[in-house]
Amino acid sequence: MPTRTARTAWNGSLETGSGQVELTSSGIGTYDVSFPKRAADEANGFTSPEELLGAAHSACFAMQFSAVLGAAGGTIEALDVKADVSLGADPAGGFRLTGIHLTVRGEVTGVDSATFLTAANEAKAGCPVSKALTGVEITLDAQLDE
Repeated sequence: MPTRTARTAWNGSLETGSGQVELTSSGIGTYDVSFPKRAADEANGFTSPEELLGAAHSACFAMQFSAVLGAAGGTIEALDVKADVSLGADPAGGFRLTGIHLTVRGEVTGVDSATFLTAANEAKAGCPVSKALTGVEITLDAQLDE
């Protein structure tokens, strides 16, 4: 299996510095980061580790979920997956991820709501990104559009 690479070039202190995250393997873009924007309610054109992790988690979950649903006899018309990744204070000092909430809505034929929910929980547990984030509480809201 391949290894994918991203890199960050950073200048300055945590409080006043900024950087650029480059998606090196794909070459599809370079994105600005800064801690003040990371900690602010509005991103205003800057990304953050939490947003990038949310992108990775939502994509990974969608892939895993489509595999589990297919194995359960479902035909996937569309999945809409959102990952909300929260940053907060760490009681031990500094910051930590305080939770990830996955929301999925799906148009899937050949499965009922109970099977959809079972498959969603199986995908949440089996997704490689979920496995890597076992130290973070991951919650799930899954609903089959009928």
